[in-house]
Amino acid sequence: MTEFLQYMASGLVVGCIYGLVAVGFTAVYNVTGIVNFSQGDMSMLGALGAVGLIGLGLPMPLALLASVLTVGLLGIAIERIAIRPAGSDVMRGIIITIGIGVALQGIAVIVWGTDAQPLPAFSGETPIDMGGVTVPPQALWVLGCAAALMLALYVFYTRTYVGKAFRACAMNPKAAGLMGIPNTAMRAIGFFLSSLVGAIAGVIVAPVALMQYDTGVFLGIKGFVACIIGGFGNPIGAALGGLVLGSLESLSTGYLSSGFKNAIAFIVLLGFLFLRPGGILGEMDTVKR
Repeated sequence: MTEFLQYMASGLVVGCIYGLVAVGFTAVYNVTGIVNFSQGDMSMLGALGAVGLIGLGLPMPLALLASVLTVGLLGIAIERIAIRPAGSDVMRGIIITIGIGVALQGIAVIVWGTDAQPLPAFSGETPIDMGGVTVPPQALWVLGCAAALMLALYVFYTRTYVGKAFRACAMNPKAAGLMGIPNTAMRAIGFFLSSLVGAIAGVIVAPVALMQYDTGVFLGIKGFVACIIGGFGNPIGAALGGLVLGSLESLSTGYLSSGFKNAIAFIVLLGFLFLRPGGILGEMDTVKR
């Protein structure tokens, strides 16, 4: 039983990261219809940016904040310079995001090289024993930050004027435009939130798993699969899908083989696409109606 709980604890930590990346996917998809395949690279950039700023002598809290906000602003710039000129052509927008991801990886190689970069743990590395289940302190930071961020997003979407306007554009952009809601501004907010959440996921997971230029690709793939599991475009489903995927990966690694860790994501992806393409909770507009 203790062994099972240990695997589940590890799976929940990893699942929180997948869930955050997946929520970033939904922020862009809901207002543009574009699947942002550079989402994982925002996580990579956030973590490596923090490493670079710490190397320049900035205190860790300031370096983390500066890196996360910079990546968020980069998301706005990408939407304005690269995505907006594509107009309503979704396929062109998706191809552009793939190109952006490749460009960000190239920049990362030039700036930080190809070696994995370490980010110090937020509060030490001495493992914590919780009733026979051992977890590193950073795992608690991951769980706490993920929970706090999800709560903040929920309040933003449901209790603020901008959040409600964002949801209106996600559900029916034409009707929202007729009511005076600027769709272009909501698109920019979507890319900002997507990049911000991705960067936060990167900086909180980097002390647990070293970050390098191509790590974002794998995070992006797992976040995409989490969206399919939970329901593409549904933020709650995306978070749930991340937890499901992380738990399945951890259990398969523990009871079968570590070689199944990456294969399980594709097996689950194919299973949901064939058996339940709408995901566990369905897409957001389906849920709202």
